[in-house]
Amino acid sequence: MNAITLVSPRAWLYPTVFMTGAAIMVIELLGTRIVAPFYGNSLYVWSSLISVTMIALAIGYWVGGRWADATKKTGVAVIVALASLFTLLIPVVAKWVLLATDQFGLRLGVFLSALILFLPALTLLGMVGPFAIKLATRQLESLGNTAGSIYAVSTLGSVISTLALGFFLLPILGTREIFIITGVLLSVLAIVIGVIEKKYSLLQLAMTPCLLVVALNVLLAPKLVNAAQSEIVSTEFKVVSEQESLYGWVRVIDQPRKNLRILSSDASAIGASNINDGVSRLIYQDIVALLPKWHGNMKRVLIVGLGAGHMAGVLKKQYGLEVDTLEIDPAVQDAAVKYFGFQANGASIVGDARYEIRHLQGPYDLIIHDCFTGGSEPAHLLTTETLTQLNSLLAQQGLLALNFVGFRSAEHNQALSSVAKTLKQVFNNTETYLSETGKDFNDFIFLASHQPLDMDASSLGLNQKNWLNERKITISTDNGSVLTDNFNPLEHQQLEKSEYYRRFIVEWLGANVLLR
Repeated sequence: MNAITLVSPRAWLYPTVFMTGAAIMVIELLGTRIVAPFYGNSLYVWSSLISVTMIALAIGYWVGGRWADATKKTGVAVIVALASLFTLLIPVVAKWVLLATDQFGLRLGVFLSALILFLPALTLLGMVGPFAIKLATRQLESLGNTAGSIYAVSTLGSVISTLALGFFLLPILGTREIFIITGVLLSVLAIVIGVIEKKYSLLQLAMTPCLLVVALNVLLAPKLVNAAQSEIVSTEFKVVSEQESLYGWVRVIDQPRKNLRILSSDASAIGASNINDGVSRLIYQDIVALLPKWHGNMKRVLIVGLGAGHMAGVLKKQYGLEVDTLEIDPAVQDAAVKYFGFQANGASIVGDARYEIRHLQGPYDLIIHDCFTGGSEPAHLLTTETLTQLNSLLAQQGLLALNFVGFRSAEHNQALSSVAKTLKQVFNNTETYLSETGKDFNDFIFLASHQPLDMDASSLGLNQKNWLNERKITISTDNGSVLTDNFNPLEHQQLEKSEYYRRFIVEWLGANVLLR
């Protein structure tokens, strides 16, 4: 019996730590998908999730070690069963937790949400390692080798689950479904461990509490399934389409009373049009639509950040231009085609801009840089390195148009000043235009070129020139920083903007639309 007892832990402990290690990464990675529709997908979200994971594992290692030394009646089976319960609870209680923490603002709110939602399950999963080391150690001389082997297998499980999520599962299954699968697998694992612990007399009382927890999971399952399949209820808005991609929740939302159709990614509106005729409702695009008249003989255009595809359509229909589009999210492109009438007449590229730009063949007469996402910008696309790459694709008389959202007032415009200062590092001539006059919070259209931006020499009509001149502003760069790949404080500078925009979206669309 002693020989069997000594061998058996090695037969089941390694698969156990492999699966719990995999579950840790599933929860950590999918945590952003739970939080992002409400708080955005900024650096603050990732920092909070990583910090909470580290805190949970530290607590789990410490408590697990002490518990492993002290316990006589409770073992790994109960720990894994409890972890499965708290994993299944995450998507069930997420909506209420996010709403409860909303009052604390972006940074503290997202951290508290992560702490409440993910700490219990991650702490319990972290406790498995110390238990496994104690049970697998046959003699003190082999403790180091045993501990190293346990953590190596656990880490291997984390690596494989990370790759499986990114490459296979997320493009096929939804976040809730993966949480359900993870919780169910942990429940099955708990039962198997309980049988083993009882069979080999490791713990005679392991099965009873384990089965009680698994029974709670079974009772919870219908609520999980119903929540995953439930429709979003709103009297004001109708969700026409919803698709989860690798980058967030992409939704097409109608507001029939205002004849408005919105394309959103997480908590950001990235496109808007009339429902009846598809005409864009974004004023800044009216400015961009005049740019082909600024420099004559334009032929090729590159749009970085497709949105709903309106700009591509206008440039094609009104001016007959060849328009290449570059969009990172295939779900956004799919929604633009199906619900906003986007039709590509040039290259339609899906991929990360920094990578794809290096492989494009210029020259382009006009490049439209429109990667604003509301909650946060992809800051790496606003650095001198990115702008230099785009500049290399411009024709000699080419023009870059960059859309940026922020505050104009001097006490809030550090981010705006930084973008202006960075553009001046790369281009000889820059100008800035407001989307809407009289508003502090605004879309700002930066125009940049190596040639003089002479509106009088353009083919713009008098009314068009006057309309643009009303929106022309000068931005001081004294308050800004040059944004580089090495030093990029843009997300920090845009914190107030992100909170303002998120509050606007939550109050406008409502929590029932944003949260599933």
